Amino acid sequence: MKNVGGADRAIRIVLGIALLVLFFVLPGHWKWLGLVAIPFLLTGLTQRCGINKLLGRNTCRIPS
Repeated sequence: MKNVGGADRAIRIVLGIALLVLFFVLPGHWKWLGLVAIPFLLTGLTQRCGINKLLGRNTCRIPS
Protein backbone atom coordinates (compact mmCIF):
# COMPACT_ATOMS: atom_id res chain seq x y z
CA MET A 1 0.00 0.00 0.00
CA LYS A 2 1.34 3.39 -0.95
CA ASN A 3 1.68 5.84 1.93
CA VAL A 4 3.97 8.54 0.48
CA GLY A 5 2.55 11.04 -1.96
CA GLY A 6 2.54 14.60 -3.22
CA ALA A 7 4.92 17.06 -1.65
CA ASP A 8 6.29 14.41 0.71
CA ARG A 9 7.41 12.32 -2.26
CA ALA A 10 8.98 15.28 -4.06
CA ILE A 11 10.89 16.35 -0.95
CA ARG A 12 12.24 12.83 -0.41
CA ILE A 13 13.45 12.53 -4.01
CA VAL A 14 15.08 15.98 -4.10
CA LEU A 15 16.70 15.47 -0.70
CA GLY A 16 17.89 12.02 -1.77
CA ILE A 17 19.51 13.37 -4.93
CA ALA A 18 21.13 16.22 -3.01
CA LEU A 19 22.57 13.81 -0.43
CA LEU A 20 23.75 11.41 -3.13
CA VAL A 21 25.76 14.25 -4.69
CA LEU A 22 27.68 14.45 -1.39
CA PHE A 23 29.00 10.95 -2.06
CA PHE A 24 30.77 12.22 -5.16
CA VAL A 25 31.79 15.64 -3.81
CA LEU A 26 33.03 15.13 -0.26
CA PRO A 27 36.59 13.91 0.32
CA GLY A 28 37.74 10.93 2.36
CA HIS A 29 35.47 9.19 4.81
CA TRP A 30 32.93 12.03 4.75
CA LYS A 31 31.76 10.87 1.34
CA TRP A 32 29.97 7.92 2.98
CA LEU A 33 27.55 10.44 4.50
CA GLY A 34 26.06 10.64 1.02
CA LEU A 35 24.79 7.07 1.31
CA VAL A 36 22.11 8.36 3.68
CA ALA A 37 20.38 9.25 0.41
CA ILE A 38 19.42 5.66 -0.36
CA PRO A 39 16.41 5.38 2.02
CA PHE A 40 15.11 8.78 0.89
CA LEU A 41 15.31 7.81 -2.76
CA LEU A 42 13.80 4.36 -2.22
CA THR A 43 10.84 5.63 -0.21
CA GLY A 44 10.25 8.49 -2.64
CA LEU A 45 10.38 6.34 -5.76
CA THR A 46 8.39 3.37 -4.41
CA GLN A 47 5.95 5.56 -2.42
CA ARG A 48 6.18 3.17 0.51
CA CYS A 49 7.64 4.06 3.90
CA GLY A 50 7.87 1.62 6.79
CA ILE A 51 8.09 4.39 9.39
CA ASN A 52 4.92 6.02 8.04
CA LYS A 53 3.20 2.65 8.24
CA LEU A 54 4.29 2.12 11.85
CA LEU A 55 3.04 5.60 12.79
CA GLY A 56 -0.20 5.20 10.86
CA ARG A 57 0.58 8.14 8.56
CA ASN A 58 -0.47 8.33 4.93
CA THR A 59 0.35 11.33 2.75
CA CYS A 60 -0.85 9.65 -0.46
CA ARG A 61 -4.30 10.91 -1.40
CA ILE A 62 -4.99 8.24 -4.02
CA PRO A 63 -5.67 4.83 -2.45
CA SER A 64 -3.71 1.96 -3.95
